[in-house]
Amino acid sequence: MVFSSLNFIFRFLPVFLILYFITPVRYRNLTLFGGSLIFYALGEPVYIFLILLSVYINHHLGLSIARCPRRPRKRQFYFVLAMLYDFGMLFVFKYTDFLLENINSLIGIVNRYAGTGLPSVPLLHLALPLGISFYTFQIASYIIDIYRGTQKPERSIVTLGTYLCMFPQLIAGPIVMYPDISAQLKKRHISLEDFEDGLKTFAIGLGSKVLLANRIFLLWNEIQVTGFDSISTPLAWLGAFAYSFQIFFDFYGYSLMAIGLGRMLGFCIPENFRFPYAASSVSDFWRRWHITLGAWFRTYIYIPLGGNRNGLPRTIRNLFVVWALTGLWHGASWNFVLWGLLFFVLIALEKLFLGKVFRKCRFLGHLYIIVLIPVTWVIFSITDLPYLWTYLTRLFPFLNGSSMWVFGTQDYVYALKDFGLLFALCVLFSTPLPAKLYRKHKKNPLTILILLGIFWLSIYYLVISVNNPFLYFRF
Repeated sequence: MVFSSLNFIFRFLPVFLILYFITPVRYRNLTLFGGSLIFYALGEPVYIFLILLSVYINHHLGLSIARCPRRPRKRQFYFVLAMLYDFGMLFVFKYTDFLLENINSLIGIVNRYAGTGLPSVPLLHLALPLGISFYTFQIASYIIDIYRGTQKPERSIVTLGTYLCMFPQLIAGPIVMYPDISAQLKKRHISLEDFEDGLKTFAIGLGSKVLLANRIFLLWNEIQVTGFDSISTPLAWLGAFAYSFQIFFDFYGYSLMAIGLGRMLGFCIPENFRFPYAASSVSDFWRRWHITLGAWFRTYIYIPLGGNRNGLPRTIRNLFVVWALTGLWHGASWNFVLWGLLFFVLIALEKLFLGKVFRKCRFLGHLYIIVLIPVTWVIFSITDLPYLWTYLTRLFPFLNGSSMWVFGTQDYVYALKDFGLLFALCVLFSTPLPAKLYRKHKKNPLTILILLGIFWLSIYYLVISVNNPFLYFRF
């Protein structure tokens, strides 16, 4: 089940809210825990046992780590056991077939050149459980904090289950660290104003997803149906921009809906985006994009490796590790590894000299982001490497010596006629201006009418549309 669905908006959410608010305050965590499990089961009943097992095992191991403060070897044993379980489950379901596919490729090379007849390894074909990358990182951070001594273990398994399974951010984030909401899990106050703000935030997120992401996706889909080898360079660039806006408003919209739902339930879920396309460097872009994921890697990987404290060579090494893992976290495919390593190279170059250039000339940095980020999203989107190369040759015809006007020179004109206004709206709403106007006038009756219009227009498009996936569900 997704937030931008009629079943969620008109069935699950109203029923859940009624049950939640008639539940006595001391039992609301239980209602939220149970409701979240039902929400997850409605989307994927097969793997509900995995998340329940994660709650049980990590609750037990967290308490075990805390019980032996003066026995470091035993603490370490429980900690390693927890990490092996959490990341082991993630590896089995997300990366096993990727590993086996590469082993089979090596076997094929050996067979071809050595004349051997080694058999290939059968793939497992395991379905990826919804949200496993997100809830694994959340529970791992909880265990790491206990092991470090910066967080006391949660004694109530219901409270820990509520933290891990809370449906507003269960499937696609934001990634919430336990210390961020531990106090709210124990005691939270929900005012009418909080609930109203949550509804407004949810409406803005719904509009971002349905009216912008879903609509601009149609251009990217048309290009995929047409075939990458049949489009002109201008249309290829329009497609790259279309996908860039789709993935932003898709994930930004989901995060806003999660934040809004959390606010309605009494939780302050952290911000996940801060106008990333207004960045003036790649480093700045990643301080604004998927903020909670960046904070996780910074806190639990980059800083423990030494961060930037031990000289430039080690800083570059640490960046390489972080970005290789960031690429793999997003998907078990070589295009994600390539995507992550590309960002490593770009950020390393900014550490070396480019950052100084962009700090002196912010306009140049903005232009750099506008041109470069769509190219990175193309690499992110196209998992088939030969097709990816074809698309890159359309973006940059000099890669294969072609002229940009050879293929369908008028195709981009029709695309601009159909999607020009939508592109303009996407550009506008990816800047801070609409958010500033909203904060200034959010209690104005006209603003409320506009949000009602956005909500019901979104509902209309949900009724007539068949395309409504969330891109980050597959990560």
